[in-house]
Amino acid sequence: MKQSSTQITFQTTGASLLNITGPIKAWLREQNVEQGLLTIFIRHTSASLTIQENADPDVLHDLNSFFRKLVPEIEGLYRHNAEGPDDMPAHIKSALTQTQLTIPVTSSDLDLGIWQGIYIFEHREHAHKRNLSLHLIGQ
Repeated sequence: MKQSSTQITFQTTGASLLNITGPIKAWLREQNVEQGLLTIFIRHTSASLTIQENADPDVLHDLNSFFRKLVPEIEGLYRHNAEGPDDMPAHIKSALTQTQLTIPVTSSDLDLGIWQGIYIFEHREHAHKRNLSLHLIGQ
């Protein structure tokens, strides 16, 4: 059994979904693992991870729009606003989504569906550097 781990940093552009499938797959190819499990963990409390449609950009737009309506930025609604009006809403959105993904590896590739991609779901309005920890176990 082989294990590998690394950290990767991505630059987001503000509230949106950033497709990170390519860089994750590139790192995976370097590991020479035929089958196993890849865990991806985002080391932040105001962004999250998701597996989502990678073909139609309207899906990503609609997800972001839905979360803006679900968790509005209304002054006075939240006590925590240390970093601005999008601070607490970003934490709530992160709590409602995922900070970790576990994806099977088959034939040295992520076992994703044809229309699936891995995304950082940035919940803050401004650009941020987001750090991910990757851990692979397999053979």
